[in-house]
Amino acid sequence: MSSHRFIDVSADDDGQRMDRWLRKRVPEMPFVLAQKLMRKGQIRVDGKRVKTATRLCAGQKVKIPPFTPGAVLSEKKKRKLSEEDAAFIHSLIIHDDGDVIVLNKPAGLAVQGGTNTKRHVDGMLEALKDKEGVVPRLVHRLDKDTSGVLLLARSAKVAKALGAAFKSRDVRKLYWAVVSPTPEVYEGTIRAPIVKAGGPQKEKMVIDEDEGKYAETEYAVIEHAERAAAFVAFWPRTGRTHQIRVHTQVLGCGILGDGKYKAIKDPESKKLEADLGGLDIAKRLHLHARRLRMKHPTRKGWLDVTAPLPDDLVRSWKALGFNSTYKGDPFEDIGS
Repeated sequence: MSSHRFIDVSADDDGQRMDRWLRKRVPEMPFVLAQKLMRKGQIRVDGKRVKTATRLCAGQKVKIPPFTPGAVLSEKKKRKLSEEDAAFIHSLIIHDDGDVIVLNKPAGLAVQGGTNTKRHVDGMLEALKDKEGVVPRLVHRLDKDTSGVLLLARSAKVAKALGAAFKSRDVRKLYWAVVSPTPEVYEGTIRAPIVKAGGPQKEKMVIDEDEGKYAETEYAVIEHAERAAAFVAFWPRTGRTHQIRVHTQVLGCGILGDGKYKAIKDPESKKLEADLGGLDIAKRLHLHARRLRMKHPTRKGWLDVTAPLPDDLVRSWKALGFNSTYKGDPFEDIGS
């Protein structure tokens, strides 16, 4: 039987919970076994007993006893990163300053794995590790079918700072979308609480004034093709799941290509949808995380990044007569 292992806690893992640290540093150890070994005091930090919620500090030494590895490793360990995927994730980078990486995520690529989802951003991050071998961390998420700005942190310290900024709403996020039909009111603020639907629609979010969590979205129509469709900018001040997609329904419209959240079908909207069918419109959700602006977490000044529209959405914008290189920010004069 092999002897005990001693693993030093790196500066990048400072402040991390014991259970999460074990999943990352000792992925072959089943979680149930880790809990058992901690209860028995066989996993120790600097000679002391620990619990799953114990926070680690850089420089500490973790003692790992001999054990029989689990039969199944984590998905990330099982799936070897291909050269093609490594090159692909590098091709998505639109900003890298050594602390923060920004990707222009394509539609159709999930941010994290799940049931029947084997290829995702999280599974490719190994290709972006630095010279010390530290793998970047996800800071926030985008829906699988939404393209655009996605932030990564190169260290735990930066991830914590970025996470705090998102929680305190000190981040300006600008999304572009094409909706149909054109909203009757061209600009305003949507305040409608959101909660996960129950029953057969449990994968959807719904507006619920009693049970929902507060959600607020600024919106402004930039251009419109009569009543058929509109190019709309959104600023979600809160970060609820599917927030923009749900809030468009308050305006009596839906995002083009959204099969999950559609506008209520009345005779006029059905006719407008038929009119759009003859145009060269991309067959996907027309929602793009266009720009993100916030104070830089490690240096003076601002982190301000813009993700160009992907080619398929450029085609849709042009088919509808919209300006795909629009430079304005309709929320520039609105305070935080």
